[in-house]
Amino acid sequence: MKIYPYKRLNRPITLRVTSVSLRLPDGTRDRLETSAYSTQQQAVALGIAGHDDWSSATIGLSATLPPGADAPDAAWSDLRVLAVLTDGETNVRTSTELTRDTENGRDWSGSVEVLRDDHLGRASLAVYAVGTVDGVRGRSIAETDRSWVVDTVSDEPVRGLRLEVQKASFSRSSRDWLRAYADAPWIVDTSARVPTVFVNTDVEGVMGLLDSKGSGVDSKVRDLLVAQMATDVWTAVFHSAIGDLEVEPGSGPVFPTDWQGEVLREMLPDVVPGVHVEEALRQVHRRRTGESGWAELQTRIHYAAVRRAEASRALSYVVRALEQMNRESET
Repeated sequence: MKIYPYKRLNRPITLRVTSVSLRLPDGTRDRLETSAYSTQQQAVALGIAGHDDWSSATIGLSATLPPGADAPDAAWSDLRVLAVLTDGETNVRTSTELTRDTENGRDWSGSVEVLRDDHLGRASLAVYAVGTVDGVRGRSIAETDRSWVVDTVSDEPVRGLRLEVQKASFSRSSRDWLRAYADAPWIVDTSARVPTVFVNTDVEGVMGLLDSKGSGVDSKVRDLLVAQMATDVWTAVFHSAIGDLEVEPGSGPVFPTDWQGEVLREMLPDVVPGVHVEEALRQVHRRRTGESGWAELQTRIHYAAVRRAEASRALSYVVRALEQMNRESET
């Protein structure tokens, strides 16, 4: 965790989304159902209403500050609470001041406006309490420990890794770079806005297996194939995320605000277990950019990818299905 040269609150702010509405071209608003946002996932899906022409969205917020924010002996004054929407891909950062619900209360509320033209995919929403400390205005004294994800495209409020899957003949693809991998069953492209898995239709039987709907051994083999593909995906996106970090002078690497940040937060507890994710990020960054330790970390990265892909479960299902087939053939 970060070290601050002044006193702060030692607990995070709790953030809740209370409403979501879309402004349509005719000026009317469509208030979305509660299924558009998930407190458990801490995610908002603005594509859930099926509107392709909305111009802006208004997200209602409620934030609860930890105890002590208004203590008489607090080391700060001029307390303010800000909601900050950040899009790392478009470099847009929007802040909105929240208002206190009741005098001397810990609950603050307000809304943040999401302009459609400012965002391509996912943005990050966090809340900060700021005040004047030691004569310096605007110092952060508390914040949310985990940002909400605002997805302007998805129709499901989930914060997990979102992938795009495309089928292509690698040998005849209009994408010149794919032709170099003509003998590969799939390739992961992490340079796109959303990580993309290209499946090679030239590999005999791969599409039939992936598209199979049966419940026999074929389905178990399909699940094993998908688990192997998912392992490759998680490994590739982790390396892409850790290799493209922004480093703040004096404080080290910071989490990205797009899918790369989600990947790191998801996998780091298995890559560097037993420490806070921010410390894990610093350790992995030091190993990658230092003289030693990076090669030894590859085993942990692969383990984290295997766990996310649930490869062990898929393999167990295949083994049990084959054992059952053998028993049936013997009888």
